[in-house]
Amino acid sequence: MKFTGLRAASAACLLRLASAGFEQKVRMVVKTQNKGPGVTALHVGVNNVRRYFPKHIAEIELQLDHLQIQCGLEPGFWQGEPEINDPRLCAWLESKRKQGPASRSSIPLVMVPAGKDSFRLQPVRVNELSRAKLPTGPVPIG
Repeated sequence: MKFTGLRAASAACLLRLASAGFEQKVRMVVKTQNKGPGVTALHVGVNNVRRYFPKHIAEIELQLDHLQIQCGLEPGFWQGEPEINDPRLCAWLESKRKQGPASRSSIPLVMVPAGKDSFRLQPVRVNELSRAKLPTGPVPIG
């Protein structure tokens, strides 16, 4: 099959991702979502849900520093409410928020695929933010 123009560029990009190890080359910029005093969820974004989360999965594994947790995905996750809510995740997100500037109610994080239905979640460094310039969506590594 022969591709031209934009389709050719998209096909070439997909080939590069596949040959370079998709999980190591793509990351998502996501953000915290304040749901009330002491309650913080992870807002993944509708586009990220469409691209990186198969509809058949009921839960994902999140790697939070040295902690690994399983988080259930609510049906609304695929219907315009792309948030992950879990008490352990909330506690971790609150600890990261308290480490950052006090004026920020929402902080950006990087979510990196780390295997089948598994993601590593980490704060975005200041120099990464200036390069990303995206509130949510994929950001190439490297």
